[in-house]
Amino acid sequence: MTKSMRILAAGVLAAMAAGAQAQAFPTKPVTLVVPFAAGGPSDTVARQLAQAMAKPLGGTVVVENLPGAGGNVGVAKVAKSAPDGYNIVLHHIGMSTSPALYRKMSYNPLTDLEYIGQIVDVPMTLVGNNNFPPNTYPELINYLRANRDKVNLANAGLGAASHLCGLLFMSTIQIDLQTIPYKGTAPAMTDLQGGQVQLLCDQTTQTTQLIETKRVKAYGTTTRVRASSLPNLATLDEQGLKGFDLAIWHGLYAPKGTPKPVVDKLVSSLQAALKDPAFVSAMDKLGAIIVPPAKATPEGLRSHLAAEIAKWDPIIKKAGQYAD
Repeated sequence: MTKSMRILAAGVLAAMAAGAQAQAFPTKPVTLVVPFAAGGPSDTVARQLAQAMAKPLGGTVVVENLPGAGGNVGVAKVAKSAPDGYNIVLHHIGMSTSPALYRKMSYNPLTDLEYIGQIVDVPMTLVGNNNFPPNTYPELINYLRANRDKVNLANAGLGAASHLCGLLFMSTIQIDLQTIPYKGTAPAMTDLQGGQVQLLCDQTTQTTQLIETKRVKAYGTTTRVRASSLPNLATLDEQGLKGFDLAIWHGLYAPKGTPKPVVDKLVSSLQAALKDPAFVSAMDKLGAIIVPPAKATPEGLRSHLAAEIAKWDPIIKKAGQYAD
């Protein structure tokens, strides 16, 4: 057998092995890593998705929470894990902002992961505590202009969705506020309701019930279209903040080098999950918007991530907020 024939035979055998691996996959539970604490917005989406993906995947999907460093701890673990499809990670918009926020990263989101697809876009809401004087968005802007030194804007930590929303909001209205970072959404929201801080920008998955039960004041949603879970709450764009449009998008990733047939099976399972009636209903109640099929693909996620990195890089550099 010539050298070229041996190379060809090896290629054929490798392709056959990959195909057999994909056909058998999964033979054990798939771990879906959420790089944030349990009970948070991304965790809520992940647990619903895990249930919806299990049936089309033909196996069990187990959620594991690995918080830390704005999501980088969990993503890094998956990026360095065996490329066999048994460890995947769900991360939000923070995947596109980490390269600018963190000077030291152990992975590159553009080169060290396989893309599976986008999942949902989640609108955010700008909320205040019930003792905060402004009752409407116009009143809020006037108050901030006159009292910027007296207002604290909470967030769930560097790189969190609430942190990014706050940066974009301050950049758009051109008013700098004192930002207060917390170790997660829950303590930030607790202090907001307790009056220790005045403002917080958080996802509808966390705020809808609080707004409906009037435990916080709502000033508007961050997307140009009203959230399905809060149809009576006007968007910030509607109320004069023209062009303001921010949704916290979520994507699904696998380690670099995961065989294409395995990735393809994960992609098809994701797309089936996004059509699952229970998943659709759960996301609608939370105000999350399921992405169209073209975005729930490796190509859709890859192009979106690259565009988002380019969008956020100058905003973060202007704010000058970095982590070592």
